[in-house]
Amino acid sequence: MQFRSAFPVAVLLGAVLGAAAVGDEGRENAPVSAVATGIVREANAAVSGASWDIPVVRNAPVERFIGIFSGRQQDRMALYLKRSGRYEGMIRAKLRERGMPEDLLYLSMIESGFNPTAKSHASAVGLWQFIEDTGERYGLRVDGYVDERRHPEKSTDAALSYLEDLHGQFGSWYLAAAAYNTGEGRVARVMRQVTGKEKGKDADFWRIRSRLPSETREYVPLMVAAALIGKEPAKYGLGSVQRWMPLESDEVQVPAGTRLSVVAQAVGVSENEVKRLNPHLVRSMTPPGKKAYAVRVPRGRSQRFAAAFAGIQKQAAENAARERREEQRRLAAARRHTVRRGESLWTIARRYDTTVKKVQAANNLGRRNRIRPGQRLVIPS
Repeated sequence: MQFRSAFPVAVLLGAVLGAAAVGDEGRENAPVSAVATGIVREANAAVSGASWDIPVVRNAPVERFIGIFSGRQQDRMALYLKRSGRYEGMIRAKLRERGMPEDLLYLSMIESGFNPTAKSHASAVGLWQFIEDTGERYGLRVDGYVDERRHPEKSTDAALSYLEDLHGQFGSWYLAAAAYNTGEGRVARVMRQVTGKEKGKDADFWRIRSRLPSETREYVPLMVAAALIGKEPAKYGLGSVQRWMPLESDEVQVPAGTRLSVVAQAVGVSENEVKRLNPHLVRSMTPPGKKAYAVRVPRGRSQRFAAAFAGIQKQAAENAARERREEQRRLAAARRHTVRRGESLWTIARRYDTTVKKVQAANNLGRRNRIRPGQRLVIPS
């Protein structure tokens, strides 16, 4: 069974959901300001006196997932409810600005468990589990340095734009959710086969459900079950879960090609703290080029960054230059070997009483790189 989203794998198969955000589980009790507390209070308001702005049905498929969430997967659901405090206020606010149902935030729960670094077996990434093509279609940057599918706010904007387009095409949030999971082409085709038209009503999801792929059949029941538990957790044995606070941050402009470790030193926090705030910087550095790049730092640290960064950057550059000079001296002192016909890295390493890995490292060779006769190799001391 192939799943696009990370969450159904975790629920149905008990798999680990993506890569945990750096240090994520250790931040739930971090102090926050009154503004952040207000956001969480707004997010938690949904758990009392539950009301709905998407249709809610309780049928056998929905009840099945309620049983899973409140039974053998209860610990996992508790973790996702904790994480929801980080992002629920932000997602609800963006939905409200667009006039969209706020309960669509539970799509993010069933996509990723509110984990911005989650990755599925189908290489869908982030809170909203975008595959690369769809993410780029909706304006997300995805390259070797930046993956905005991991950016909570930008990926949310892209996901809501996609859902708006799907709702416009199908006329139903249930059908839009199904299309979000499996693609608009497939849902459109099945709708035409069953109803004779693409646009429909929420009830049409249940009419076409049996013709959809296995994951998509469960997608809307998953969303409804997650919403039922998310809004009234006490009914399902999860009333004691304390939701985590949002990560408060400011943005600072950082020169291209700067390591996040340098930014962290300038603001006086650990590198992991800065990585946690910038999960989209996949190489732990700002992308190369001529333009500065906006990096998030903990709230209230921007002035410290402005005062300290230049000196720390200069020191980091001097350290890097010194390391390069030392490496050049080591290479200059190293032995050289010209590859002969029939030789391998193993025979060469043995001849010089070293290891294949060291020879590969000294010559920037990967495991798949082949050597050829006449090639000059550096032999490490």
